[in-house]
Amino acid sequence: MKALVYTDVEVLSYTDRPMPIPQEGEELVRIVASGICGSDMHAYLGHDARRPAPLTLGHEAAGVVANGANKGRRVTINPLVACQNCSYCRTRRENLCPHREIISMHPREGAFAEYVAMPHRNLITVPDNVSLAHAALAEPIACGWHAVRLGKSVLGGNLSQLRCAVIGGGAIGVGAALSLAAQGARDITVIEPNEIRRSALADVAGFEVCAPNEDAMPSDGEVDFVIDGVGYAATRETCSALARAGGVIAHIGLGEATGGLDVRRMTLQEITFIGTYTYTAADFAATAAAIFEGSLGDLDWIEERALADGHAAFKDIRSGSVAAPKIILTPEHATPVS
Repeated sequence: MKALVYTDVEVLSYTDRPMPIPQEGEELVRIVASGICGSDMHAYLGHDARRPAPLTLGHEAAGVVANGANKGRRVTINPLVACQNCSYCRTRRENLCPHREIISMHPREGAFAEYVAMPHRNLITVPDNVSLAHAALAEPIACGWHAVRLGKSVLGGNLSQLRCAVIGGGAIGVGAALSLAAQGARDITVIEPNEIRRSALADVAGFEVCAPNEDAMPSDGEVDFVIDGVGYAATRETCSALARAGGVIAHIGLGEATGGLDVRRMTLQEITFIGTYTYTAADFAATAAAIFEGSLGDLDWIEERALADGHAAFKDIRSGSVAAPKIILTPEHATPVS
């Protein structure tokens, strides 16, 4: 089958890879849509030791079951495969499973390919009226959904009267903002420095978009709930400054490992910091349901490109010339299932 393979730093090759062989309890899925994630970009730049070359990247995906009893079933893929037996899995915190695997990290090849094999339990049926490109957004939006759920619980369970801010206008940030709105928030500001991307987000309903230091940006110490969808030292510094006394910072982004947090201020002001990793299976299912119901909007902020042109897409994202928060890659499917 054809796949887009990370072969070296800033090198992706559209080439042949072995067809995945489903194991017991798994299904072969023909990929129709697969999104480019920030973690894919980190790997592409050589910044992710968990994703050494050569490797097929991609974990935000949707497609159609290719064979067996469920052939033809339209599905979105939860890419996180947990053991189902540890204490975390038994308490429905599968994202913390010490034995977890995720496609696009060894030993599981990713979804920038014509096909991927996934456990049946990781597949959620997509209604016929929902595009698979939109269904593929369940994964990145679920990261924000999970963060919002955790922060909401600390803040008393009602976001309707609280001021919320999201750092970053990429898919993680936009998904977090949409998740805030879907879970009850009404005052939401997304802070995005890239002018091209801000323009693309101007018509996304439910939140305000501004550049850092614009008049629309919240003042320091005035935000109840801050979500960092980028994860650099500079964005953590912004979060530390924006959060009010007793407020919450939820950290999703993995752009940079250290620096930025004002620990003294967070301690003296009792600001809660929540590190978040992906999502639970329940969060993923809730996000997918919200997409299917339309409560996350029309999701028209994506751009679709051919998988064969994936390397050019990575280069464009790297240069900052992409307005859309998310590029979705679509395979041509030259390889039939035997």
